[in-house]
Amino acid sequence: MPLIPLEDNFNDVIAKAQRGYGISDADLVARAEVSLEDFAAVKSGIPLLPVVRRLARHLKLSPDALVVLAKKEAYPRPPIFPRGFAMFNTPDEDITVNNYLVWDPKTREAAAVDTGTNITDLLDVVKSQQLRVVAVLLTHTHSDHRAALPALLAATGAQAWSHEREPLDTPGARTFADNAYFHLGNIAIKTLPTPGHSPGQTTFYVQGLSWPLALCGDSLFSASVGGSPTRFAEQIKNSRARIFSLPKDTVIGPGHGPLTTLAHERRYNPFFAPDRLASPAGKGTTAAPASASAQAEADATAAPARAVDLPKRPRAGKAGRPDNKGTPPAKPSKSAKPGRDGARAFKSRRNRSA
Repeated sequence: MPLIPLEDNFNDVIAKAQRGYGISDADLVARAEVSLEDFAAVKSGIPLLPVVRRLARHLKLSPDALVVLAKKEAYPRPPIFPRGFAMFNTPDEDITVNNYLVWDPKTREAAAVDTGTNITDLLDVVKSQQLRVVAVLLTHTHSDHRAALPALLAATGAQAWSHEREPLDTPGARTFADNAYFHLGNIAIKTLPTPGHSPGQTTFYVQGLSWPLALCGDSLFSASVGGSPTRFAEQIKNSRARIFSLPKDTVIGPGHGPLTTLAHERRYNPFFAPDRLASPAGKGTTAAPASASAQAEADATAAPARAVDLPKRPRAGKAGRPDNKGTPPAKPSKSAKPGRDGARAFKSRRNRSA
């Protein structure tokens, strides 16, 4: 598969933060003490780095990470999953949207996470791996993430699930609560609430594969986040508390853009990176990264975990049973090898709310 471009360029990140925090152009120009001409140039995509740094400081963005994005110097390199996981990237007007397939290699039970706009490749994997898709789990119900839901349900007979704050108008669809568990054989999928982009935006945390995996919809992109005109600060807080507190080797599956890793986003995502990035070994140092407490906020209000056992038949089992045992994280497989970086992928896109 060709490298997937980053969802947002540096000027998209600036516009998204500015809109999310409700800061007008005139206010931002005054705070950052930059000229209107320089500000307009940056907003159009011209990387005037001193101006970029000044703007970042007043938008709660990491200046160093935003400059790295402006210079196109970092592209994520997630590890390879030898089995049990597949990613699909489908076209949606001038952008693309991701969806995923997770399965237990022994039982062949599978769950799709979001549907994207086309399921042809997904169904090819289902057929070649002899899988039985028993559930379609939606990170949220925006149209681009569920466009192919009717076709996928018709092709597989699976049960559709969405968060209880975003119920589906689909016959037979069911809802899940915060901190619920789904099970596919030895695979455990926990629902982590990361609302903000949408009321029921959910991150599905998958354990039992070669690497821990967080399928987070539009909560988090590589080097960016999903937009929210009214609940942006809440979204950042929830993502920091629940995604950035996961194990450091967690692979991130965003709703748009390439696969990434938690380690990469901690360093290069302007919304979460420290203000100053440490230089690579042997090339000098800058200021130390931000404290660990700034990387993850304690989630003291999390509800008790609830469990949903996916059924052996298309009819869903009873949801809501407590799961007190939990599922220990799987050790990385010795056969899993880091992917190759290849040419960097960056592409200009019109700024959308995604």
